Amino acid sequence: MKVFVTGGTGLIGRALVKRLLVDGHDVTVLTRQTLDSSEAVTYINSIDDLETRQDIVVNLAGAGLADRRWSPAYKKEIRASRIDLTQALVSRLRDIGMPDVFISGSAIGFYGESKDRDFSETDAVGSGFSAQLCHDWEASISDIGSEGTRCVLLRTGVVLDRALGAYPQMTQSFRFGLASWMGQGDHWLSWIHLADMVGAILHCIHNEAVSGPVNMTAPSPVTHRSFSDEVRKATTTLVGMGMPGWVMRLMVGEMADELLLTGQRVMPTKLLSTGYEFRFGELRDAVADLEQQ
Repeated sequence: MKVFVTGGTGLIGRALVKRLLVDGHDVTVLTRQTLDSSEAVTYINSIDDLETRQDIVVNLAGAGLADRRWSPAYKKEIRASRIDLTQALVSRLRDIGMPDVFISGSAIGFYGESKDRDFSETDAVGSGFSAQLCHDWEASISDIGSEGTRCVLLRTGVVLDRALGAYPQMTQSFRFGLASWMGQGDHWLSWIHLADMVGAILHCIHNEAVSGPVNMTAPSPVTHRSFSDEVRKATTTLVGMGMPGWVMRLMVGEMADELLLTGQRVMPTKLLSTGYEFRFGELRDAVADLEQQ
């Protein structure tokens, strides 16, 4: 198939593109980097450079939520990199022909924060910047389902990979013998191993029963304190301590309360009901794999 991927050089996109190439697909990647195309993959720097209809579109582009402090200017950049780009992409697809399947990014921040509730795909949007961002991002493709395109919205949790993303940041102190967690550590972490993230995206591509929002999380969310305990079993640490909330707010501002000191317990209801089998359904198995790489 012809597959177009935005954000194809990021953590998820890079692993997905690698798998798509192994499976023999014709892949085009939108990237801000200057990369040479090959027989296997075509790199473009502008949506306008996409000139032929694609069978599948996977839209993963977006400025990193945790890359910088959330100044008003960066919050505008976060929104533009998702919503404006997605709207421009949809416009271009209408010009060249809509794909059979359009898979677009979102996040579990859609649900807002809770320590008590379990969230499935049928739950309503929560409150806060992240929730509004996800709601508006999803709304930017809400009208294309009527055009014969199957739409899937990836409400993604924290993606765990040994080398990139949240895991090396969350476990950095463990390399120096200090087990750590954020705040009180009693807030939820809904996570997914990178291998399952890619596997679940492919499941969404190939399974016609999957449409609408899909929670991309493992079926066993944990608290941040439990996450620390699990990593501690697989590493050598001497002591453990939490990073006080006031310190984190001082360091990163609003982001601390939106991303780091709060969370939500999100279940992959739709993936499980449509037959996806997780390679890493339990955190201990995911950590064991990540620590042996």
